[in-house]
Amino acid sequence: MKTFTIFLSRVIPVVVILFVSCTNQQDQSQSSNYFTNEDSGLQTGNVKMISIKTSKGEFNVWTKRYGYNSDKKVLLLHGGPGATHEYFECFENFLPTEGIEFIYYDQLGSGNSVNPADTSLWNLPRFIEEVEQVRIALNLSKDNFYLLGHSWGGILAIEYALKYQDNLKGLVISNMMSSAPDYDEYAHEVLAKQMDPEILEAIMTFEEKGDYGNPEYMELLMPNFYEQHILRMPVTEWPEPLLRSFSKQNHEIYVMMQGPSEFGIAGKLENWDRSNDLQKIEIPTLVIGAEFDTMDPEHMKWMSEQFPDGTYLYCSNGSHCAMYDDQQVYFEGLINFLKE
Repeated sequence: MKTFTIFLSRVIPVVVILFVSCTNQQDQSQSSNYFTNEDSGLQTGNVKMISIKTSKGEFNVWTKRYGYNSDKKVLLLHGGPGATHEYFECFENFLPTEGIEFIYYDQLGSGNSVNPADTSLWNLPRFIEEVEQVRIALNLSKDNFYLLGHSWGGILAIEYALKYQDNLKGLVISNMMSSAPDYDEYAHEVLAKQMDPEILEAIMTFEEKGDYGNPEYMELLMPNFYEQHILRMPVTEWPEPLLRSFSKQNHEIYVMMQGPSEFGIAGKLENWDRSNDLQKIEIPTLVIGAEFDTMDPEHMKWMSEQFPDGTYLYCSNGSHCAMYDDQQVYFEGLINFLKE
């Protein structure tokens, strides 16, 4: 017994050293390959225009790969609808150091992608098929494909997973509830009632008149809603990538699908509700919620419990753009999920 104990005391440290050494070599190998160039032709900074087939013809959407990782590729679905990939640029300060590849993508009608003059294209089923065509063009598979959807992108990510989860390795729903009616209720019964009654009355007067373009309407919303629930800092200090993205918003898509008001959803998505279907998504799923979000953090925690393999990340200081105002918590939790 004593001889065996001595044997173990000598062998175990060696095994541990070998294991750590191998792991470090793998990490170093992955790190050294992170900026591997996969394309041998004309260099475009890893930008790839992808042709999307629709019932109205073919249109190009814009994508850009950042880094390379053979088993961790994160496709980013921006919010809006109608925003752009640009507010995700803060990901560049966190994911590359962990060797995690991610892919910027402007949905059809947004940012650098083509904007067809046909409003019939702005519907959820078509967007789902667009994501699938992007996946195929980028050679993403169940062995490496993570889908991260933020805000409206979370709706799209849930819908995609319900139809195509066999193509996914993991799913991230960031700052989005699974029910538009529940979101409406939270906006009116919780968020609105947190406002000064006089300010709320003034805002609602503009909304009742449909006077959403009135500068005074936005002057009320900015300090009393946007700076409280979209990004918790003075708008004069908002990060340039976020402002750049918002300045390019396609308002036609936004109003058709989301509606003109920030207090809930009133467009085509008004009755969208997948709360009873979350249990069908069996792949590892991370739900990210924030205390000061436009979305109910308790609802998002509940969502994580409905997924068979769900996890909840709570950003106690964050709002709808928690990747900025609770940045360390957001990215530490996201990276831990992706590396598991």
